[in-house]
Amino acid sequence: MVVSPFIALDWGTTNRRAYRLEDGRIAATAKSPKGVLAMAADDYPAELAAIRAELGDLPALMAGMVGSTIGWRVAPYVAVPADIADIAAHLSWIDDRTAIVPGLSFTDGNHGDVMRGEEVQLLGAALAGQVPADALLCQPGTHCKWVELTGGKVTGFTTAMTGELFALLKGGGVLAPQLAAPVSAGDAYREGVREGAKRDLAASLFGIRASHVLGLRDEAQAASYASGVLIGSDVAARIGDGRDVHLVADGDLATLYATAIETLGGRAIVSGCEDAFIAGITHIRKLSA
Repeated sequence: MVVSPFIALDWGTTNRRAYRLEDGRIAATAKSPKGVLAMAADDYPAELAAIRAELGDLPALMAGMVGSTIGWRVAPYVAVPADIADIAAHLSWIDDRTAIVPGLSFTDGNHGDVMRGEEVQLLGAALAGQVPADALLCQPGTHCKWVELTGGKVTGFTTAMTGELFALLKGGGVLAPQLAAPVSAGDAYREGVREGAKRDLAASLFGIRASHVLGLRDEAQAASYASGVLIGSDVAARIGDGRDVHLVADGDLATLYATAIETLGGRAIVSGCEDAFIAGITHIRKLSA
């Protein structure tokens, strides 16, 4: 089935990417720092009109934090297990040619979890053949998503605040002066990963301060080590004695997580985010048009 041209928006907290898609291919792109934190509730109609003026007066399908309580309009979560068809069946329509994709929710007793936007990329990766229908998926970021995919459905997931914790450590507190150097996936990072795998996180992090005071580690390595501790703790909690992990990630984060997974005995298979998003949002459009 040929999908008529439409505009797809990945509208996150701090950034927005808009695509004109023609039969599942990118014909034009418009990127902006106008994430939902930069938008007032009344700003969205004019902003979308400006996007249409740039990319074409077309139907629009939006995913991400635009459907949250701090976005344009709340798009209620779809409970897992869920696949792309379940998501397409629960779009929140602004008007007859503008809709918001719902996020996913997961509950297990008193434990709950939610995601918005990542579901399009993660399920899209499976639709694009980037990952198998049964797999452990990981999408790193400020809030890292770990997803169990079974038969092409999301059956459970966990969110880890790994990236946000690192940002908080860099932004203030006793470790902040030591964490100014760039992070790289070298020996100090891998040492941190192995330390983080002990999952004694509070003690491991204070050890960074103690090593500095006692002159045991080059201060230029502290940020890489700290990142390794956090990511190592995150990865160790998911892969046990080793497991294939399909990373839907790009750039430095893909490298850091792949290095941590392989350091702890797993195998990382990396696929890109943009292709996965395009595949997912195009399939949603096909099912909902």
